Amino acid sequence: LGGASAAPRPLRAPLRVSPGCRAAPGRFAYKLLHDLFANYSSALRPVEDTDRALNVTLKVTLAQIIDMDERNQVLTSYLWVRQTWLDAHLTWDKDEYGGIDSIRIPSSYVWRPDIILYNNADEHFGGSMETNVVLRSDGHITWDSPAITKSSCKVDVSYFPFDGQQCRLTFGSWTHNGNQIDLRNQLDSGDLTDFVENVEWEVLGMPATRNVITYGCCSEPYPDVTYTLLLRRRASFYIFNLLLPCIMVSFLAPLGFYLPADSGEKVSLGVTVLLALTVFQLLVAESMPPSESVPLIGKYYIATMTMITASTALTIFIMNVHHCGPGARPVPPWARRLILHHLARLCCVYEVGESCKSPQRAPGGRAAPGDARAAAESPGDGQEGVEVRGCPWDHCLCHHDGLLRDVGYIAGCFRRHRANQRRTGEWKKVAKVMDRFFMWVFFLMVFLMSVLVLGNAA
Repeated sequence: LGGASAAPRPLRAPLRVSPGCRAAPGRFAYKLLHDLFANYSSALRPVEDTDRALNVTLKVTLAQIIDMDERNQVLTSYLWVRQTWLDAHLTWDKDEYGGIDSIRIPSSYVWRPDIILYNNADEHFGGSMETNVVLRSDGHITWDSPAITKSSCKVDVSYFPFDGQQCRLTFGSWTHNGNQIDLRNQLDSGDLTDFVENVEWEVLGMPATRNVITYGCCSEPYPDVTYTLLLRRRASFYIFNLLLPCIMVSFLAPLGFYLPADSGEKVSLGVTVLLALTVFQLLVAESMPPSESVPLIGKYYIATMTMITASTALTIFIMNVHHCGPGARPVPPWARRLILHHLARLCCVYEVGESCKSPQRAPGGRAAPGDARAAAESPGDGQEGVEVRGCPWDHCLCHHDGLLRDVGYIAGCFRRHRANQRRTGEWKKVAKVMDRFFMWVFFLMVFLMSVLVLGNAA
């Protein structure tokens, strides 16, 4: 039993010493911090030789595209900016400080390069967040800081909503030239590993280029790193909410020619379609920048509105032809030959009893309604029938002069009435043929414009 009770004592001894062992690195960290910053100034560039440039490496990670304001041409993005440089005054021997190889301290303690976004469009001009820096024993400092940036971006909406944009993010030192700070990019492109997909924009890439520019104010070179954000708009929302309704409304405009002229709704339909397209045009204009570049969908709206205006004007002209009245002159021979013969057969316009292939005379040999020859022969045929089927000349009252004048007057009125009806019917048929012809012409124009818009988008 005595041996058993003595055995656990060596196991308790390390437990009493362990708190002191764990506290030793903490004391070393305090001593290291005190020794490093005893005679350190964060105002001066940390190099041993002031004639040599300090290398600063930049890496940008795109986390999210928050907003793309096309009207004000401002891109709001969420970035993670990593800067790495060597501070020659902040090195130590890790063996003398309990093996501490790196410490994390507030970034305000050390010198930081004044790397800013050149094309910043934020009214408050906010910089990066004040995060800690990682300081290593060999003097290398890594500063990771998230930032929400608003950058100016030249927006080209010529192919809206099938457009793509190129937004540049240019980083560089504001006061140090290339002989003092040599800025370089760590990767050939921005890091998109942790990017959160945007519902409106698709990111195609983010290539990085290093530029050395000499400005007019100074003779020294100023290096910068430019990240070009390649964006492509997701057009599904605009197709279903702006383009397809416009196409469907546009196909209603040619149907105004198909409406009967007596309905009184032909002009109303054209004006209603024109007002609907005007509303769509205003919706597009509100979101686009007021520039000389007209978007593709805006060109489609303007072309469609011009077509509908022309169709409404043609409808008014055709209605005037339809309602010309009995006092109108006869249809000219060229119009009868071109419109009533050729165009009527081409557009397959025929009256009741006529055939599309032979519109002048219906099957069976009977004259079609409105046939000039049939109308001219009908009164004469009736008069001859009276003479043939009538009573003998010396046994009826038809030889009285007064009765003959009355019968002649009635027959003349009947002939004039039939001639007016025939003339009015011909003009109505001219209007109907013109309606059908322009209906197919405008249908073809709407189809070609829609195909042209989709072809330019592709």
